[in-house]
Amino acid sequence: MDRCEQHVQAIPLQRLNTREEHQRRQHLRHVFEKYDSDSDGYLNIVEMKHLIHEKKCADMPKDLALHLLKLSDTNNDGRLDFEEFYKLSLEHPYFLCEMYIKYCKAVVPKRNDAEEGDVLDGEYEQSMKLWPPPLMMIIFSIMEIIFFVIDIVKTQDQNGTSTSGPMATLFIYNPHLRHEVWRFLTYMFVHIGFMHLIMNLLVQIFLGVALELVHCWWRVALVYLAGVVAGSMGTSLFTPRVFLAGASGGVYALITAHIATIIMNWKQMEYAIVQLFVFLVFCVTDLGVSIYNSINDPFDKVGYIAHASGALAGFLVGIGVLRNLKVESWERKLWWCAVSIYFVIMIAGIMYHFLDPSHFY
Repeated sequence: MDRCEQHVQAIPLQRLNTREEHQRRQHLRHVFEKYDSDSDGYLNIVEMKHLIHEKKCADMPKDLALHLLKLSDTNNDGRLDFEEFYKLSLEHPYFLCEMYIKYCKAVVPKRNDAEEGDVLDGEYEQSMKLWPPPLMMIIFSIMEIIFFVIDIVKTQDQNGTSTSGPMATLFIYNPHLRHEVWRFLTYMFVHIGFMHLIMNLLVQIFLGVALELVHCWWRVALVYLAGVVAGSMGTSLFTPRVFLAGASGGVYALITAHIATIIMNWKQMEYAIVQLFVFLVFCVTDLGVSIYNSINDPFDKVGYIAHASGALAGFLVGIGVLRNLKVESWERKLWWCAVSIYFVIMIAGIMYHFLDPSHFY
């Protein structure tokens, strides 16, 4: 049993018998009195922070205390008496749950110690929530799996490398069918081979869901879809005879959008330099290998242009739509620059398709 659970244990929903309830109340009374530092019979926000942060649940941010206090302070006096504290332990077992806090910790900017004190705000940390649930990346992933399975069943290709299945035929980006504009987006649902699918699913689920918990599903969806569209747009412009399948443009957009949040929240984010280093090394290495293979192997089919275009779009759109804890004056200018550059590039790309159609034949 971990240290947190030793002091405040969640109970099952079924009714407690009198003896069990009496023992539990005695146990919680001891915890309550221990952290009622001024012995006034109440836990205020400072004492709640100590209860959560010091010794008991070190992985939970102090600002979670404010959220719990608001939920459990039934008489709205800004503090908890013992009955409210006891009710909190019954109704809010996530008071003890560290799983989603640990999961989000790597992507949530940490407030500076000098700013914490007894500050009651903490907008960025409080935005970590499980409702609405972070389902967008999961939904995209399920759709990609369904498309992949349908093509395997229809083509009898157990490796999933065939592009003749009904889903691939209808939704893959085909340079000869640019007039079917949905293909600039729907190619994200088509994958060639198990490894292609699995690698994209791993990144978009583990990183995408974590970003959704912090930034809300629609912001992350915008970043992801912007990367997908930019990937096909870049491929169409720079390698106009290349077919395109897979969600790598969107996956790269998620990665570079996270890099954008690191830069925008540098002072507030824990281990910012480590995270930045890891993501930059991954992007540079993967893109470098893809470019090298495409030059030296004529049969290499990795669309590195889509990767690079998705990465650029994710960085620009990430600056534009993902949340920023503390906005500096230079960051406002960066926001305008990023949004403007993205729209200028996309509009120019669309216009080029109409103004110089001979480029694509």
